[in-house]
Amino acid sequence: MEQERLHELSSEKVERFLAAGRGACWLRRDDIAQIVVRALRRYDGMHYRLYAWCIMSNHVHLIIAAKGNNLSDVVRDFKKFTSQSIINEIEQNTRESRKNWILWLLESAGKKNPKNVKYQFWKRDNRPKQLITPAFMKLKLDYTHNNPVKAGIVESPHEYIYSSARNYAGLSGLLDVEFLM
Repeated sequence: MEQERLHELSSEKVERFLAAGRGACWLRRDDIAQIVVRALRRYDGMHYRLYAWCIMSNHVHLIIAAKGNNLSDVVRDFKKFTSQSIINEIEQNTRESRKNWILWLLESAGKKNPKNVKYQFWKRDNRPKQLITPAFMKLKLDYTHNNPVKAGIVESPHEYIYSSARNYAGLSGLLDVEFLM
């Protein structure tokens, strides 16, 4: 019981840290966030169905259903594709003044993971939750869409461009989604 409470408290602390935009905030850059958007668009319908999404400054929330694949494999492949694309963008960007420093940071992180060839962009772990009840779906959908509000980026979820909250509010979003509710 004490171990569970400790995990719960540390998870809450990590969530507050991430929501505040601390840590490596690569996704705050439009060029990097757009790579994630293009990848979500590319693989939607092929490997998964996209129900909801939100790109924050240092993490991404997705509500997806794998199509004939293991969800872990889908997430692994998505992370691999996007990290390779992002690193390629950084390497090729002649206007990036911090290129060497950024690549050094990603390489340093990569050295801590024996499964990496060179760089580490995404954290190794995921926190998948199976959405089996309508109430839990609604909870996670609201959590995903309210992340930018909680971080103080916008006042209302639909104002945030890198989110499916716009779709759910009846507005045009960057990506098409299948509605959960």
